[in-house]
Amino acid sequence: MLVKPQVASAVGWFGISRMQSSMERRGMENIAEAYPKKKKSLSSLMTPSHSFKEDTYMVSHLKAWERKALQELKQKLLTSSDPDPSMWGVPLLSAEDRADVILLKFLRARDFRVHDALTMLLNCLSWRAHFRADNLLQEDLGFKELEGVVAYTHAFDRDGHPVCYNAYGVFKDNDFYQRVFGDQDKLNIFLRWRLQVLERGIKMLHFKPSSVNSLIQVTDLKDMPKRQLRLASNHILSLFQDNYPEMVARKIFINVPWYFSVLYSMFSPFLTQRTKSKFVIAKEGNAAETLYKFIKPENIPVRYGGLSRPSDLENGPPKPASEFTVKGGEKVNIQIEGIESGATITWDIVVGGWDLEYSAEFVPVAQGSYTLAVDRARKVEATEEAIHNTFTSKEAGKMILSVDNSASRKKKVAAYRYCVRKCNSPSELQLSPK
Repeated sequence: MLVKPQVASAVGWFGISRMQSSMERRGMENIAEAYPKKKKSLSSLMTPSHSFKEDTYMVSHLKAWERKALQELKQKLLTSSDPDPSMWGVPLLSAEDRADVILLKFLRARDFRVHDALTMLLNCLSWRAHFRADNLLQEDLGFKELEGVVAYTHAFDRDGHPVCYNAYGVFKDNDFYQRVFGDQDKLNIFLRWRLQVLERGIKMLHFKPSSVNSLIQVTDLKDMPKRQLRLASNHILSLFQDNYPEMVARKIFINVPWYFSVLYSMFSPFLTQRTKSKFVIAKEGNAAETLYKFIKPENIPVRYGGLSRPSDLENGPPKPASEFTVKGGEKVNIQIEGIESGATITWDIVVGGWDLEYSAEFVPVAQGSYTLAVDRARKVEATEEAIHNTFTSKEAGKMILSVDNSASRKKKVAAYRYCVRKCNSPSELQLSPK
């Protein structure tokens, strides 16, 4: 298979909201409705769902009884709280539509039961004052070694939601675990730090009816020591559930071990369809294929089969990447033509779950010149990250990037991007085709 870009001319278990069962939602008398009529296979329960549609925050689009509940909540809040309650910098009793967005989150979390929503809202306001939540973003809590590793917000999904990643495999090291969770004081500081990460993500939201008003959570379950982290996870889940309603649009679990799959198949029948529609579960080794469905590869960290490195964000928006698939038994050649003498080409390429052969060569235009092996053919292991390389040509020609999946029957997702800088040219142009 030949992929031919345009010609170069000059120079992309934590944090899970507690699952409410249909028994909790509708009462024990309706338990029969929670069971599927036909027994579903485990594979069907784990199939990623794309059916979830975010609720509207346009008041004009609400049903009449929902608008009535919103007005009732405002009236009750007016007589039940401080004169000017606010949350995330938004005055809740103002005429701003941002206030409606936040109030609707509490109403939806309690199925538009006004009394319950008011109780939740008042408790949240009290907790934020006691916890000093509004000061979190200004605090230096240490934990520099956890930044970008354990919990962090990184770029956006295809719909513009900020993406928060959670990965707790580092805590399988007991010494590291003790340094972070060794006593109650350390645990309390960690909880503040974890909520600080969440507050950073929320800071990226606009709370506008027609805008993005929630996050995406990606939770990596690989090597997570679930028994040791039970206490911390219970604290975090409780805080998230009680004080951050409807803040997560989708929960993506990657590197899921077999036992989690079994547990999910057991409790799945008791979840509401709306709750299940937010869940995406990917087996171990299937992270890139799953994440590509929701996030562009230039926005996915290299550790999960994407092209994004932490240093990339320091240089402005990521350069866009081109996506392609490598079928089982197929070899794909990407030709980058029109490279002039003295030009420098820089490229990134990745194949999800690699385990195939990669090579790169420069083919001069002039007859009699020799093809140069820039990256000699080698097998790329499944755990390797995206390849980043640079080559300066001494003569005009083309670059060929090859990925050979001949030894496998499995189709794999892949992405690449490149740019060419002409000799003595200060400008640079992204050349990956859209």
